[in-house]
Amino acid sequence: MSVIYLLLTISIIVAIVFFIAFIYSVKTGQYDDSYTPSVRMLFDDELVKEKQEKSTLD
Repeated sequence: MSVIYLLLTISIIVAIVFFIAFIYSVKTGQYDDSYTPSVRMLFDDELVKEKQEKSTLD
Protein backbone atom coordinates (compact mmCIF):
# COMPACT_ATOMS: atom_id res chain seq x y z
CA MET A 1 0.00 0.00 0.00
CA SER A 2 2.88 2.36 0.70
CA VAL A 3 4.10 1.89 -2.89
CA ILE A 4 0.83 3.34 -4.18
CA TYR A 5 1.26 6.41 -2.00
CA LEU A 6 4.84 6.79 -3.19
CA LEU A 7 3.90 6.49 -6.86
CA LEU A 8 0.97 8.84 -6.44
CA THR A 9 3.18 11.44 -4.78
CA ILE A 10 5.85 11.15 -7.47
CA SER A 11 3.27 11.41 -10.27
CA ILE A 12 1.73 14.52 -8.72
CA ILE A 13 5.17 16.11 -8.37
CA VAL A 14 6.00 15.33 -12.01
CA ALA A 15 2.64 16.74 -13.14
CA ILE A 16 3.25 19.94 -11.19
CA VAL A 17 6.74 20.29 -12.72
CA PHE A 18 5.34 19.89 -16.25
CA PHE A 19 2.56 22.37 -15.50
CA ILE A 20 5.06 24.94 -14.22
CA ALA A 21 7.23 24.39 -17.32
CA PHE A 22 4.18 24.91 -19.54
CA ILE A 23 3.18 28.13 -17.76
CA TYR A 24 6.76 29.40 -17.99
CA SER A 25 6.96 28.67 -21.72
CA VAL A 26 3.67 30.44 -22.39
CA LYS A 27 4.74 33.50 -20.41
CA THR A 28 8.10 33.73 -22.18
CA GLY A 29 6.48 33.62 -25.63
CA GLN A 30 7.42 30.12 -26.68
CA TYR A 31 4.07 29.63 -28.43
CA ASP A 32 3.95 33.04 -30.14
CA ASP A 33 3.61 32.73 -33.88
CA SER A 34 6.34 34.84 -35.44
CA TYR A 35 6.33 33.12 -38.84
CA THR A 36 2.74 33.53 -40.05
CA PRO A 37 2.55 37.36 -39.96
CA SER A 38 5.59 37.62 -42.22
CA VAL A 39 4.11 35.20 -44.75
CA ARG A 40 0.55 36.53 -44.58
CA MET A 41 1.35 39.37 -46.97
CA LEU A 42 2.23 36.81 -49.66
CA PHE A 43 -1.29 35.39 -49.56
CA ASP A 44 -3.24 38.66 -49.27
CA ASP A 45 -3.92 38.76 -53.01
CA GLU A 46 -5.46 35.31 -52.95
CA LEU A 47 -7.75 36.30 -50.09
CA VAL A 48 -8.87 39.41 -51.95
CA LYS A 49 -9.58 37.37 -55.09
CA GLU A 50 -11.66 34.89 -53.09
CA LYS A 51 -13.69 37.71 -51.54
CA GLN A 52 -14.29 39.29 -54.94
CA GLU A 53 -15.38 35.95 -56.43
CA LYS A 54 -17.80 35.41 -53.56
CA SER A 55 -19.25 38.90 -53.93
CA THR A 56 -19.75 38.48 -57.68
CA LEU A 57 -21.49 35.15 -57.14
CA ASP A 58 -23.95 36.64 -54.62
